[in-house]
Amino acid sequence: MKIAVCIKQVPTREWQPRLTDDRRWVRDTDIAYEMNEPDAYALEEGLRLKEKHGGEVVVVSAGPTRVQQVIREALARGADRAIHVQDDALGTADAWAGAVAVADAVKDERFDIVLTGLQSDDQGHGQFGPVLAHRLGMPHSTIIMEVQIADGRLRAKRELEGGWFQYVSMPLPALLTIQSGINQLRYATLKGIMAAKKKEVRVIAPAAPVASRVKVLSLSVPQKAKQTAMIGGSPQEAARELVRRLREEARAL
Repeated sequence: MKIAVCIKQVPTREWQPRLTDDRRWVRDTDIAYEMNEPDAYALEEGLRLKEKHGGEVVVVSAGPTRVQQVIREALARGADRAIHVQDDALGTADAWAGAVAVADAVKDERFDIVLTGLQSDDQGHGQFGPVLAHRLGMPHSTIIMEVQIADGRLRAKRELEGGWFQYVSMPLPALLTIQSGINQLRYATLKGIMAAKKKEVRVIAPAAPVASRVKVLSLSVPQKAKQTAMIGGSPQEAARELVRRLREEARAL
């Protein structure tokens, strides 16, 4: 089985963003990067499918040269080889532009299954997987919590709202976007890190100029503020007023 896993490099969650002077992006001079968390779970699921069904796992990433960091990490965890679609513009591209670049790079690989994370920790649009499936002409499903493959078909468990789940079936090849928590992540061993240095990383340029369809007009950093309100009256009156404020003002109920 030939499995592709798309991974993205994103800023670490501990990093405090600082905006550029035009407030259209963040300053990237002091950012520490890591693998997108949902993509890490997609990688682990791909490795488990390989262990069960055989074949190879190919990691695919789009972005500038720094993306090699997460590519090598994925190879150290057990992926067999990698494809890096390299272009500086892909570092800030939207889901459409990234999916188009990746689709052009992998369309001739004839993957049986393509896995991506549900969404990215930086932009969080959740559109990369569906757009990539459309560009590759594959059936797809999102928010996947379980994957089973048998007799050339795929059965997946989707997480819905309110604790509900949905099971879907589709033929291969297919694309799935993986929910965090689907499995237990493995970490790179010393042996894996050494082996990763010898694995193939094919670096290619986008087949067409990177053209995002989303234009960022302005960014703002959330403001921290404290507001204390005293609620008087009898205990019964105070309780009613507290519930009203939680429901109508805080939207917590």
